Amino acid sequence: MAEVMQALWRTLASLREGKVWLYVLTPALCSLIASLALAVWGLGVLVDEMLTYPPMTLLIGWGLVWLAHLLAYLGGWMAIFAAAYLVGSLLAAIVVMPLMLRHLSATRYPDVALMGRDSFTSATVNSLGAAILFVLAWVLTLPLWLIPGFSLLIPMLLMAWLNRRTFAYDALSMHATDAEWLALRRQHAGPFFMLGLTMALLAHVPILGLLVPALAALAFVHYALAALQASRRGALVTQEGGMR
Repeated sequence: MAEVMQALWRTLASLREGKVWLYVLTPALCSLIASLALAVWGLGVLVDEMLTYPPMTLLIGWGLVWLAHLLAYLGGWMAIFAAAYLVGSLLAAIVVMPLMLRHLSATRYPDVALMGRDSFTSATVNSLGAAILFVLAWVLTLPLWLIPGFSLLIPMLLMAWLNRRTFAYDALSMHATDAEWLALRRQHAGPFFMLGLTMALLAHVPILGLLVPALAALAFVHYALAALQASRRGALVTQEGGMR
């Protein structure tokens, strides 16, 4: 947990740079535009569609039309929020992440050598795959949202998974070898998920939530490169110790 807090602190420290704010605000603006567009043209369609499925049909049959409409609107807004967050995450992963990596590699982690593959291609494939799985999981778990509390828990866990799946790999694809990535994914599985969950919680804070996709990318870059840096230093110490 200490490494997660350190990554978050470094993320806040990076916000003192004007260039970083440009990276953060670009996905936020796109998420805002996507939210407004979906709200204007898609919310009514979503609500009408949801009213044709249980439990809304049952509530209407029992005369609780107002409650059915309330739940349908709540579900519609949550779907719009998830879609906007997904748009922001894809932009942060595919467009903003490579720019952040180059900037932080030069300024904060110059000693971490580039030993990975083509960052853009592999990161794009990973991000699109994560987005497809996120949408499928969102749809498949909808019946569970009827269980009290699950309508808050499930979206949070799905966003935490999306953050970890997307940004952990993308942050390392340019610098880490395949063997290093597999080792770090195994050794830091818990902290990676906790960092993703922390950013998922922040995503539900009004206004701040728009900034979270890019902030999550920035936090994962700090955490992943610091972990890779420490891993390589440990390997060097072990190798030197074995030679003596």
